[in-house]
Amino acid sequence: MFTKALSLALLAAVNIVSAADMPTISAVGAKFFFSNGTQYYIKGVAYQLTSLDPLTNVTQCMLDAASMADLGANSIRVYHVDSTADHDACMSAFASYGIYLWLDLDTFDSQFNQALPAWNQTQLSAFEDVLDEFQQYDNLAGVFVANEALTLLNGSDTAPFVKAAIRDVKAYRQSKNYRDIPIGYSGADIPSLRPMLQNYLACGSDPADSADFFSLNVYEWCGQSSFDGSGYNELVQNATGLQIPIFISETGCRIPKPRTFDDMDSILGKDMEDVFSGAIVYEWIEETNDYGLISYGPKVNDMTNTAALDGYIRTGTPMPVSPDYSNLKGHWATLHPTGVALSAYSASASSLTPIACPSSTVNGWIVDPTQSLPSVGQTIDLAATSTGGLGGSATGNAKPSSTAKKGDAAAMHTGNEVAGMGVGLVGVMLGFLFWL
Repeated sequence: MFTKALSLALLAAVNIVSAADMPTISAVGAKFFFSNGTQYYIKGVAYQLTSLDPLTNVTQCMLDAASMADLGANSIRVYHVDSTADHDACMSAFASYGIYLWLDLDTFDSQFNQALPAWNQTQLSAFEDVLDEFQQYDNLAGVFVANEALTLLNGSDTAPFVKAAIRDVKAYRQSKNYRDIPIGYSGADIPSLRPMLQNYLACGSDPADSADFFSLNVYEWCGQSSFDGSGYNELVQNATGLQIPIFISETGCRIPKPRTFDDMDSILGKDMEDVFSGAIVYEWIEETNDYGLISYGPKVNDMTNTAALDGYIRTGTPMPVSPDYSNLKGHWATLHPTGVALSAYSASASSLTPIACPSSTVNGWIVDPTQSLPSVGQTIDLAATSTGGLGGSATGNAKPSSTAKKGDAAAMHTGNEVAGMGVGLVGVMLGFLFWL
């Protein structure tokens, strides 16, 4: 393994750009912009090689960044990191190829629990630690306070706790005089929750309390489909009028094969480019769930191979999975939305008004929009939720309850293909548990 000094020397030898020398990204109105005033559209891939932090091995980061650049990616999404580790070399490796990072702040022991939602100081401190570490990098595009914290209609009472997390992380960002790193949420594509969740996180008269962006994990365009046939037209309809940016934070049905990624033509083309800011494809590495764009070698049966997990090698030279990799590359090579210049958009952005908060309904979206957001340390009062109330009381530093255990791959990725599409995540979960 390289020492930090040797790794940095290697980076210098290939003339890698510092992660502190890139144009930063900010949310202005309903769009993202580079600091040079051009609009930013996401062409991303989900990047989590194991349950551990993937941004600490500079050699692997350099190999993967080069391959991602060949693919046409300009962004990655990482779900779990170690805030105490050194990320300078890997962030610089990705910066050298113009690749930005979308980062989840939560980890397996700080994520929200839909069964008993809470927001406490333990969680907030953990989120602050991750933000402290990564705010120094100009190629940090934005952060998520949670991924799919709500997956059931009767779990909508978790939404105020998610919004409270957004409020408090934004307040911490301001208190530390960090740049305005976009802070938002990645939601499951649950028809019964949209667009209520999206609108709830964005609504309100005080922008300090609302999300800087909203995103969805969408598995709707499967096989031969279309903008209307896939339901993407409804996504655009639901997001029209939203005053914050929205994008797809996971996509890429794996059934039927092959993965064509034809939806990219709509997401980054005339159908959606005025409303959506791009998409992140799930995922980089081939593993049991069969979503990978690359592999690091043939599957191995010898489970004693320390470079493998559930039979899949986790390091090495990335090799494209055919034809999925080339299919995606082919689409991205032809899609270059330019959007609008910040100078031409600023005036209209300043006149945008917050979208209306969704009303609570019996046996539906139960959140009362007039209810104050939870304070740090507050837990849910289940008896009060039937009327849209929060109730509960401060609980100090109690750690959040969670069914996700470190090494549980199903917790790492909970996005599912809809309409009965099989996901195959159980095998991944078992592989991680066996590995540990």
